[in-house]
Amino acid sequence: MMKLHVVLFTFLCLLGCKTAATDPDRPLKAPKGYMNETFIKIAYGLGILDLIESEPTVPDDIEAIKDITYKNIDGEELQLDIYKQKGLQVPAPTLIFIHGGAWKKGKRKDYLPYLIDYAKKGYITVTVSYRLSKVAKFPAAAQDVNCGIKWIKQHAKDYGIDPDRMALIGGSAGGHLALLLGYGGDEAVFNQDCEQGPNSNVKAIVDFYGPVDLTTPYSITTEQVQRFMGVSYDENPDLYKLASPSTFITSDDPPTLIFHGTIDSLVPVSQSDSLASWLQQAGVPRDYHRLKGWPHTMDAAKKVNEYSQFYIDTFLEKYL
Repeated sequence: MMKLHVVLFTFLCLLGCKTAATDPDRPLKAPKGYMNETFIKIAYGLGILDLIESEPTVPDDIEAIKDITYKNIDGEELQLDIYKQKGLQVPAPTLIFIHGGAWKKGKRKDYLPYLIDYAKKGYITVTVSYRLSKVAKFPAAAQDVNCGIKWIKQHAKDYGIDPDRMALIGGSAGGHLALLLGYGGDEAVFNQDCEQGPNSNVKAIVDFYGPVDLTTPYSITTEQVQRFMGVSYDENPDLYKLASPSTFITSDDPPTLIFHGTIDSLVPVSQSDSLASWLQQAGVPRDYHRLKGWPHTMDAAKKVNEYSQFYIDTFLEKYL
């Protein structure tokens, strides 16, 4: 009897059942998560959980312009990479990706799957490097990324970029920097050592499980945060407040799309819960996807990545 139901359902779908592929406006259901991270590891080991390809090949129709130096500081060259469709004729909206890694590791190529996917969708995608915490403490990373945004705007014509249609996208530490600069990029402290030129304002932010308030009891005792800050909270509480995106939330901030898993053991989901609440209170457009049973870096899973891209597409079409 069960097989008959499956056959009938399949037949009806062939006659016109809507799917995310055939009906782009159809809401996509969040993929089912797991009880805890141990179950996720078991699922991966059994081949049940599929991950996206971390280093996909750049297609022939995508131009990759790599190793562009946007800033020199203390003897270090900071670079960015640009991906775009070959033959673009008009200035295109641009997505700036900021990698994660607890501010102490990670590379700009970590977002290659997204960089290629969104270049194929007609966006220009950019990924930036910044000084990690082993090289320089806060606010160095924020200053670097902010200078990168300004550099991209200043050189927009050289690469076919529309400087008035730009979004920041980041995960974990990259999400933190995207939020911090999307809300507080005009602050003087984040504009040091940058070339004179345009401001760093953007039209939208996409945040994957980024820390929002570095003054919580959990945050101030976390090794990664302390390493990033260079001092303890007791030594300089104002610096921790300055490093918190929540400090700069105002009603004129860019619309924000948030993704966070409920079993994230590195950045508590309460951080994004608070962000969504603060944005609502400020009247900032926001869309929050709280994915039950998914951990940190959840979008490495194919189903979560497909889900995330579905809603990123919708969000960018509306706000960018």
